[in-house]
Amino acid sequence: MSEPIAHIRIALNDIEPEIWRRVAVPLDLSLKGLHDVIQAVMGWQDYHLFEFTIGEKVYGLPGPEWDYGRKIFKAKLAKLATFVAHGVVTFGYVYDMGDNWQHTVTVEPADAAQKYPIFIDGARRAPPEDVGGVPGYYEFIEAVSKPRHREHKRMLEWYGQPFDPNDIDPLTIRLRLGDIAKRRHAGKLAYRKRQST
Repeated sequence: MSEPIAHIRIALNDIEPEIWRRVAVPLDLSLKGLHDVIQAVMGWQDYHLFEFTIGEKVYGLPGPEWDYGRKIFKAKLAKLATFVAHGVVTFGYVYDMGDNWQHTVTVEPADAAQKYPIFIDGARRAPPEDVGGVPGYYEFIEAVSKPRHREHKRMLEWYGQPFDPNDIDPLTIRLRLGDIAKRRHAGKLAYRKRQST
């Protein structure tokens, strides 16, 4: 049974050459689910807060300790299909308010064929967690790419392995998205089973 899907293009702002991913996701995905997908395709570990800005509204994890007096709507209650039905094709996503990783998310129509989400393509490895935002990322790239750089050894030890900014590691992305697809599929089956009893 196929379900309505969309292709989602996620581009990390303010870094050149561009770091981006394209994935196919079901339209019934919540914004919290889309956050999980973005974490998987960018290779991040979901250590920090996130927000989606769509029109005048902000969606994330509401809480008085981090909403700074703003109204934040629950991301887990907002479905991608609702926004697409209202003509929304581009919106913002921010991950890690300290490093302030700002993204542009673009929705592209697609046809359904299998279990989603699915990785389609992308370019360049995403910055490591807690690298220090855009300036820290550029300093990190310079240090790890130049063996004679004074911070080379320390940065490699901090990261834990070599870092190739051009290798996006599609196998790991596909495995991480596969886990999300399996959980979604199992959840849908359990829901249908409960409804039929």
